[in-house]
Amino acid sequence: MKTLGLLLGLVAVAVVAADAWVRLAPIDPQRYEIEGLAKAPGDYPLTGGFQAARELGDPGAQMAALDKIIRATARTRRVAGSVAEGRAAYVTRSAFWGFPDVTLLWVDGKTLQIRGHLVFGRSDLGVNKARIEGWLSEAGL
Repeated sequence: MKTLGLLLGLVAVAVVAADAWVRLAPIDPQRYEIEGLAKAPGDYPLTGGFQAARELGDPGAQMAALDKIIRATARTRRVAGSVAEGRAAYVTRSAFWGFPDVTLLWVDGKTLQIRGHLVFGRSDLGVNKARIEGWLSEAGL
């Protein structure tokens, strides 16, 4: 019985340590870079993420509207850039484990670009696609 209690205690410590690592590990600032990522208008599934590009008459105004929607999303915060800069990065964390996903939003000419991708693992199970499509829908894009 003592061995089972010790084993359960070790498992609990490992789970807490893994959760703390996921929640507290710094995100490499390179994940906020947009150079070379712009795409033609359309939707692009990515390994561990999703990207959408929309050609708009005034992408700056649409970026401001989308930025407001993104910042109102639960567990999401802007971590770099701004609408005034024409580029911004956000981190959204999952409710239970706190897994971070990075979303990049920027203007490239007449195109508004948005790209979401996971930080840990290989598959986001479609979470970034669903989130981005929801934001775009709410913004009427």
